Amino acid sequence: MKPASFLLLAAAPFALFAGAPAIAKPATKPAAEAAAPAAKGPALWKVADADTTIYLFGTVHVLPKGIEWYDATISTALEGSDIVVTEIPMDPESEAAMQGLVGKKGMLPAGTTLRSLLNAEQTPQYTAALAKLGAPPEAFDPLKPWLAGLTFSLAPIMQAGYDPNSGVEKVLLAKVPAKPKGALETAEFQLGIFDGMPQDAQVSFMMEAANNMEKAKPMLDRMVAEWVKGDADALAAVMNEGMDDPKVAEALLYNRNANWADWIKTRLDQPGTVFIAVGAGHLAGPKSVQDVLAQKGIKVSRVR
Repeated sequence: MKPASFLLLAAAPFALFAGAPAIAKPATKPAAEAAAPAAKGPALWKVADADTTIYLFGTVHVLPKGIEWYDATISTALEGSDIVVTEIPMDPESEAAMQGLVGKKGMLPAGTTLRSLLNAEQTPQYTAALAKLGAPPEAFDPLKPWLAGLTFSLAPIMQAGYDPNSGVEKVLLAKVPAKPKGALETAEFQLGIFDGMPQDAQVSFMMEAANNMEKAKPMLDRMVAEWVKGDADALAAVMNEGMDDPKVAEALLYNRNANWADWIKTRLDQPGTVFIAVGAGHLAGPKSVQDVLAQKGIKVSRVR
């Protein structure tokens, strides 16, 4: 099972960004601001009937500063919507509750340490990965392997200048602070996807993340470049490079896409305009939300 950097862009539960333990940055030069690639802008779709319009906008949960993506097309759709719907609730109260939820779900039972779950081959690799983060060997001892694995995946990109506060959802919601908000899932459901993995699968996930930290940022850079250009097919191609475990793809992408398509179909019965912002990977490639909607006989048109 790969750590699948594509998950960080588009498919991973958004809850993980708020819940992963903090890792101190090493003493390095500040990351340079990323130059925005020449682009026509991120892709935007819509589903509509006589009295309902639902926009579908793929997001990137973490971005470096300097990426310019918010423009008149997105603004018109966002400002003209009655409600903004994200993957999980993103108000301050919900984010605070999320921290407590991670502390509840992400900790090993008393008397068990993460290092005690590792074999003789895994232990030195794990210790070396922690050293790269500037952390002592015991740093993650209380954590379940899935939470440590998410941290190994996130820490390198955070240290390289990617920031949840620059993420698309944060920016969108800040543009329309008074607009009603909704959510497709709960933080508990999202974290439960990882917490429900068998322990050996969690350890495998963690070790792949630990051993491939250097690959996370380059792949995410490529994905962000395709996202900014609005090239959903190219984005899906990059994602597929890291998606070699069908069970992971099913849990993190396809099952959720099907659930969200059902939500959209039901919401079409209610008049109004909705702006849905979800990880871009859910709107790219085979079995995307658009594919599922098409199977239900619902037309999705590209706005841009």
